[in-house]
Amino acid sequence: MDSSFGSDFGGSGGGKLDPGLIMEQVKVQIAVANAQELLQRMTDKCFRKCIGKPGGSLDNSEQKCIAMCMDRYMDAWNTVSRAYNSRLQRERANM
Repeated sequence: MDSSFGSDFGGSGGGKLDPGLIMEQVKVQIAVANAQELLQRMTDKCFRKCIGKPGGSLDNSEQKCIAMCMDRYMDAWNTVSRAYNSRLQRERANM
């Protein structure tokens, strides 16, 4: 985090904290962290699957494998995410 982290929460700087603003900033930070984790996991998995001998460049088959692996990973993640969100909505409606 940068040193301005704490100063972003107060708004006008008058000493009052805006809980709504804080909550939105936390949600954004969580979303960024989740996206970074998704990208890191996808990179690690596809690298292990597709790159036999790391070198200075990727050959054609490695490039195709990486592209297909990343597409499949994102498709799977999107499917799971939609199912999870749908389930959350159903459970909230039943409360």
